[in-house]
Amino acid sequence: METLTDAEIDRVVQMAWEDRTTFDAIREQFGLEPGQVIKLMRKHLKSSSFRLWRKRTAGRATKHLFRRSFVFGRFRCKSQRS
Repeated sequence: METLTDAEIDRVVQMAWEDRTTFDAIREQFGLEPGQVIKLMRKHLKSSSFRLWRKRTAGRATKHLFRRSFVFGRFRCKSQRS
């Protein structure tokens, strides 16, 4: 996690904030496990924003690929360049 640039940290935060981006997609692109993503979010978000995010993502099936009821999904948000 220490080797990420500021731009990569911003991208991880953006991906983690999106409801449909899975932790698996973040792991594949950045090599971060869900616990590391949570620590990164705690460090880089305001405490109230972090609490809102955790409340939203806790138990959410769409954040975990194996819990999804659908197989397809996108890896990139609309603002990410290809």
